[in-house]
Amino acid sequence: MAAATHNQLSNNSVEIPIHENDIMDSKHCQKIEEGDNVDYFQRAQWLRAAVLGGNDGLVTVASLMMGVGSVKEDIKPMLLAGFAGLFAGACSMAIGEFVSVYTQRDIEVAQIKRENSMKVGGENEEEGEKENLPNPFQAAFASALAFSVGAVMPLLAAAFIKPHKVRLGVLVLVTSLALVVFGIVGAVLGRTPKVKSSVRVLVGGWMAMAITFGLTKLIGSHGLQM
Repeated sequence: MAAATHNQLSNNSVEIPIHENDIMDSKHCQKIEEGDNVDYFQRAQWLRAAVLGGNDGLVTVASLMMGVGSVKEDIKPMLLAGFAGLFAGACSMAIGEFVSVYTQRDIEVAQIKRENSMKVGGENEEEGEKENLPNPFQAAFASALAFSVGAVMPLLAAAFIKPHKVRLGVLVLVTSLALVVFGIVGAVLGRTPKVKSSVRVLVGGWMAMAITFGLTKLIGSHGLQM
């Protein structure tokens, strides 16, 4: 009786049909996963070095020029302060980025060695993993270049305007427009909300210029007279 029941269940076993569309969909998803091999870590490094470097150059030089312009109406001191900020800032950004990325690279190389030491044939994988790590020289160059590009904008905005108040107004206007552009570019590359990113960058730049202008004017009008 039990044998008959077992044979009956075997003969009446349920078959689950597999459609060709399901197979094609699974293969298509697999291709998408394999093709979408984007190294977001590498993108983040270049994004940070480029967008933040340009934003720092813009805000730093514009703030320096606003600070000097608060106590000096002559255009030469403003331009000298702007160029000094460009040179010093580009060097500082390059060195800082180089040290930061190199330190991060050393930490990751040490971690890779620890992980591969526990694997069989890990030495061959180690070289391939090292090639995917960020390059400190490239990051330093990109950061310095981006800072210089951002710093040039306020210099060009104020270089050919003689009236003092008009020069300061144009400087603020050009810097504000450039900040919005940097915010939008950073949002597009980082896939973040455009309005929120641009407003955050714009307000931060305004605060830096206002604080530098106010404190420099305060020190120049009181401290230098002592």
